Amino acid sequence: MADEIGVAGHRVRSFVERIEQLELEMAELNEGKKEVFSEAKGEGFDVKILREIIKLRKLDKDERDEQETLLDVYMRAMETAEPEPVAKAA
Repeated sequence: MADEIGVAGHRVRSFVERIEQLELEMAELNEGKKEVFSEAKGEGFDVKILREIIKLRKLDKDERDEQETLLDVYMRAMETAEPEPVAKAA
């Protein structure tokens, strides 16, 4: 039984150390991403728009088209709707 625990312990240590290494790599990548956004901002690009482009590029064409269509429909509906009266404070 002691051997089984020893073997399992080595496997647990192996998994934990691999996960820790991946977390370090992810932190480094996130820092690199932050630097690229900072560079883009320094050159006058709108970071919010860049993030939106990245988000949209992750969608397939049909999903992107559907989102654009719904956005257009909702915006048109808002533009044609009468503004609701604002309640006055007592």
